Amino acid sequence: MIERFANGHVVTPTGVLNGGAIDVGDDGLIRSIAPLGDDAAGAVDLDGGWLLPGFIDTQVNGGGGVLFNDAMSVEAIATIGRAHRRFGTTAFMPTLISDEPDRIAAALDAVDAAIAAGVPGLVGIHVEGPFINVERRGIHEARRIRKIDQEAIDLLTRPRAGKVIVTLAPEKCDLDAVRALVAHGVIVSIGHSDAAYEQAQAAMDAGAIGVTHLYNAMSPLAHRAPGVVGAALDDHRVWAGLIVDRVHVHPAAVRIAIAAKGADRIMLVTDAMSSIGTSNRSFDLQGKAIHIRDGSCFYADGTLAGSNLDMATAFRNTVAITGMRPDAVAPMSAGNAARFLGLSERYGTIAEGQRADWTWLSADMQPRGTWIAGTSAEFTDIDRPGIAAE
Repeated sequence: MIERFANGHVVTPTGVLNGGAIDVGDDGLIRSIAPLGDDAAGAVDLDGGWLLPGFIDTQVNGGGGVLFNDAMSVEAIATIGRAHRRFGTTAFMPTLISDEPDRIAAALDAVDAAIAAGVPGLVGIHVEGPFINVERRGIHEARRIRKIDQEAIDLLTRPRAGKVIVTLAPEKCDLDAVRALVAHGVIVSIGHSDAAYEQAQAAMDAGAIGVTHLYNAMSPLAHRAPGVVGAALDDHRVWAGLIVDRVHVHPAAVRIAIAAKGADRIMLVTDAMSSIGTSNRSFDLQGKAIHIRDGSCFYADGTLAGSNLDMATAFRNTVAITGMRPDAVAPMSAGNAARFLGLSERYGTIAEGQRADWTWLSADMQPRGTWIAGTSAEFTDIDRPGIAAE
């Protein structure tokens, strides 16, 4: 099957094509990419827009009216994926915020089952807490926070169908625990942490390769105490997630992070809640009423509770805030996350041998279409009752 795209920009690792013809095999992998040439028969008119590598979001709490902590089933995960697919996300990690051990086990099993069932775009799970610092817990419930123990390590390191990310506070964990997780293929990310610079660096030396929602819920950068933020910006080994919703991170701090780490170590994430893809302006989170205002999610005391952000908006905001071209921002929304997850052999770029995952944004950076493994979905096809176009 050859997909043709005309009158727009096709972003590939070797440059931006003015239109293109992409040959996709029955296995959903790209066999070849070529300039469109004179044969535009049946081509999708990009209308001056951009065909980009499909967005990869490593932090998705919910969507489509579903919160992962509340609904750990194949159907719930599929609903979350459908909601985010409308906004260009072709690979995602359902994210469980701090919860009880039996709930963590249930979440891990649910993702395995959903992968086995073929839920489009599902590549694993992100377990965000409960092994965090209560002083930097944000919206996480203090009563659920605990130290990691051998039982938890055994649970998290069992063979799984997809990737597993664990966000933890290194100052609250023995470094041997970090090493044990890493040795079994678990991706360790530092977050909700009050660690000193030296403690964060020690965790990175032990194998932690991520920083969860940079700047938020962590010790800040000060000139005599660089904290987790300073360690993240200083160490090029680690990837940092960034919530670019104009609420979680000031535009200047976005530019500083990209300048310090380079565009090859920043990952755009949403930290999205159940409201994405719906008209809902409030929802319940572990018994707390969360309200959406100014485009973000807040508890009554003003605590941020995830976001109301989708990846297309994160991408659009990053282009506007930084002045970078869309093709220069593309690695931050796809390729970097693929490398962070160890999936870059098949995910993250529009290139021969890669999965045929891509998203079409209009010239003004609005989502127009999404393809997963070469299969397109019009937004009307994946809308469901309660999911309203924005």
